[in-house]
Amino acid sequence: MRRYLIVDDNRDFAENLAEILRDAGHEVALAGDGAEALALARGTRFDAILTDMRMPLMGGAELVHELRRLDPGAPALVITAYVGDNDLDAARREGLVAVLQKPVNAAYLVELLEAARRDGLAVVVEDDPRLADNLCEALRSRGFAAVTAASVLETERLGPVQPFCALVDLRVPGGPDGAAMQRLAAKYPGLPMIVVTAHHDAWPALPHQGFFHKPFDTAALLAAVERLHGARAPSAVPGP
Repeated sequence: MRRYLIVDDNRDFAENLAEILRDAGHEVALAGDGAEALALARGTRFDAILTDMRMPLMGGAELVHELRRLDPGAPALVITAYVGDNDLDAARREGLVAVLQKPVNAAYLVELLEAARRDGLAVVVEDDPRLADNLCEALRSRGFAAVTAASVLETERLGPVQPFCALVDLRVPGGPDGAAMQRLAAKYPGLPMIVVTAHHDAWPALPHQGFFHKPFDTAALLAAVERLHGARAPSAVPGP
C-alpha cells in the first residue's frame, strides 16, 4: 500500500481520483488548498503528492517549494489547465515527476503515481536540448524526477533541491571539461555522478560512479541510476 496526497480545490475531481486509488489498495489524503496540504505533510510521509497549479491563496509552484522544505524526498506531480502558466517554470525547478494537462487520463495518472519514487530526484547537465529531454523522459519512465542545467552557470542556478545523483555531460558551455562536475560537487557534497561525453579524449578529474560515451545504451545508463538510487540514504521522515 502507498500513501498519496491530492491537493485540488476541485473537490469532485479529487474525490473521484481518490476513489480510484483507494480501490487499488492505496491510502489517500485530500487537501483543498495549500495550507491544508502543508498541515497534512507536517506529520505524514507521503509516497507521492499531486497538486493543481492554480488554487486560491497558494498556487501549486509555491506549494511544491514549501513541501520540499518539509519533506525533500517526496515526489511531486502537477496538473494544470493552463499549459502556458509562467509558474510552471518555477515548479519544474523544484523537480517534478510529471506536468499533466487537464483533463487528465485517470489510468495514466494512477500509473505515474504508483511508479513515483521517494528520494528520486536526479540532476541532468546536458547542453543538447533533445538529449536532455530524452534523458529526463527516460528517468520519468522509471518514476524518477529531474532538474536540468545546460551550462556550467546554470548548475549554480539549480533550486534548493536534494538530488540523489547527477548525469553530467563532461563538456558543456561556460568552462573547461569537468567544470560542471566541480560546481555540482561544491553545491551538493558527496553527490554521486554519472558522466556522459561524446569526446573520447576527455576524462573526468573527479570521482564518478559511471562513464558513458555517446551514443550510449540508455538501458545501461538507467541501470546505473537504479543502483545509485538503491544505495542512497533515505530522507528524514516528517514528524509532528
